[in-house]
Amino acid sequence: MPVGLGQLAGSDPARSDELPDLLDRLRRLPDPRRLRGRRHSLSYVLALAACSVLAGAKSLTAIAEWAADVPEQLLLRCGAALHDPDRPYRAPCEATVRRVLQRIDGDALDAAIGGWLTARADASRAAQEEHPPPCPVRAAVAVDGKSLRGAIRADGRRVHLISALRGDGIVLAQREVEAKSNEITAFRPLLEQLDLTDAVVTFDALLTQTDHAKFLVEEKGAHYIAVLKANHPTLHTLVKDLPWKDVPLMTRTRTAAHGRDEIRRLKAVTVPRLPFPHAGQALQIVRRRRTVRSGKVSLERVYAVTSLTAHQATAADLAERVRGHWAIENREHHVRDVTFGEDASRVRTGTAPRAMASLRNLAIGPLRIAGRDNIAEGLRHHGRDMARPLATFGLM
Repeated sequence: MPVGLGQLAGSDPARSDELPDLLDRLRRLPDPRRLRGRRHSLSYVLALAACSVLAGAKSLTAIAEWAADVPEQLLLRCGAALHDPDRPYRAPCEATVRRVLQRIDGDALDAAIGGWLTARADASRAAQEEHPPPCPVRAAVAVDGKSLRGAIRADGRRVHLISALRGDGIVLAQREVEAKSNEITAFRPLLEQLDLTDAVVTFDALLTQTDHAKFLVEEKGAHYIAVLKANHPTLHTLVKDLPWKDVPLMTRTRTAAHGRDEIRRLKAVTVPRLPFPHAGQALQIVRRRRTVRSGKVSLERVYAVTSLTAHQATAADLAERVRGHWAIENREHHVRDVTFGEDASRVRTGTAPRAMASLRNLAIGPLRIAGRDNIAEGLRHHGRDMARPLATFGLM
């Protein structure tokens, strides 16, 4: 078990229907292969693929090579079935892994992964909180898109994914943006099945749509912080022209990382009858960045609206939510690009690019839950012992 989940030992055992294990969730997925000639179960192939990615595998070939070296007793833990008396348990070959990932139902796979990660993260947090706060903190959910640069279709279109990332680094949901469409049409299906009651959903200017605001507040019982840019000229101009000089500074934060010194200032003002559904406050965020090596300074002003009133969220709360949305680039996109080499991946056929992204999310999640900030170090740790990925996923 991961370090972060070890504290569950003293709590009451959960029923199987409360916290289904990873294999249980994978067994519920529809198998896209024909029944004839099927040697390995879908859950078995996916479990081995997930463990290999957690051990550092970055390609379909690497997944198959890692699985081929797994001892038989560990194959059994992943759901292997008896087929050959001379060798009771066998690993799937690369062709089998490729066929499965190219044909898997991406929506069903992401739902299974998101559900498992959410259950584990909530169980870990509940076990660690001996004295939970009297007023629960609103969950933060950042929605953002990412193109897989190496996964180019035959028509020249890149695979583009949109994800909902919780503040603790757990990917709750993920969808592929369909051809001849964009993130706007994928927003509602992405969040439809999630419990967002009282959560704060943040998104960039492209997703700042009146229908999205109504959907979040009226149907999901959530709040939002929506960034404004020139693609919403009327509302953007209205908020930008507010007398911000007369509004006192409410919060100021400073961070130094990755060779940059960044100062963020936030102002918030209540504006009645803003021409956007359920908008109660307007925000101005000023970011001043200085590159340490060159000394170059850049200044950026960002405007936003939020459904949170001044009584529902302090300035510090709002600043943390906005900063958390920008951190999605570091907590998910940057890790997948740099640590997993996602943009360099040449996997491009069928649903395989999305499935590989889903497996990377599944690998990152338990490391975040266990308190590991250095994902590369976590992959190296799991790569040194084949039993470790299985233990982290609860298969041991």
